[in-house]
Amino acid sequence: MSVPEIHTLFLDIGGVLLTNGWGREARNKAAAHFQLDNSEVNERHHLAFDAYEQGKLTLSEYLERIVFYEERSFTENDFVTFMLKQSMAHQDTIDYFKEIKESHQLKVIAVSNEGRELNAFRISEYKLFELFDAFISSCFVHLRKPDPAIFRMAVDVSQTPIEQILFVDDRLMFVEVAQSLGIHAIHYQGLDATKVLLNKFGLQQNSLVHM
Repeated sequence: MSVPEIHTLFLDIGGVLLTNGWGREARNKAAAHFQLDNSEVNERHHLAFDAYEQGKLTLSEYLERIVFYEERSFTENDFVTFMLKQSMAHQDTIDYFKEIKESHQLKVIAVSNEGRELNAFRISEYKLFELFDAFISSCFVHLRKPDPAIFRMAVDVSQTPIEQILFVDDRLMFVEVAQSLGIHAIHYQGLDATKVLLNKFGLQQNSLVHM
């Protein structure tokens, strides 16, 4: 079976290039730090977070629903500062994809579920604009993975034939949805394993730039 020629990468952000922006572990830490009822925070989070990630709520509106629905001894700014500090880079992974992009002259597009304020902070803080050519973020396009429409939009924006696209995500369901649309996709399970899989698509490190 011939190896497909890949011209564009679709990459997830949280769980691949960075830690998750506001995952369960971060919420648990926040609940402990601010002495909140953890189960209440998580229940309210699940009711409101989809709307926030789709750009239908601001971060302030989201926090009003999950934390500041009653008076607190701390401020919204205190809480947001704590939230932002939970993001950390997987710098080796970022550097790897930068090298792959340059070596193979690829387009690289983010296909990510993130709320606007968190997304903006993470793009700026970790200079993700140095890697990505475009951001198909849920907060910008008002669609979330696993909705197939967000992948179709990313394909349109990339202007790349679908068989020349490779998607990398740490959520298996999202990988399966992409594959159902004809997009090559890899389930991210760590950088070393991903390097092996990308090699199978002809995307090796330190390759000569395509002419």
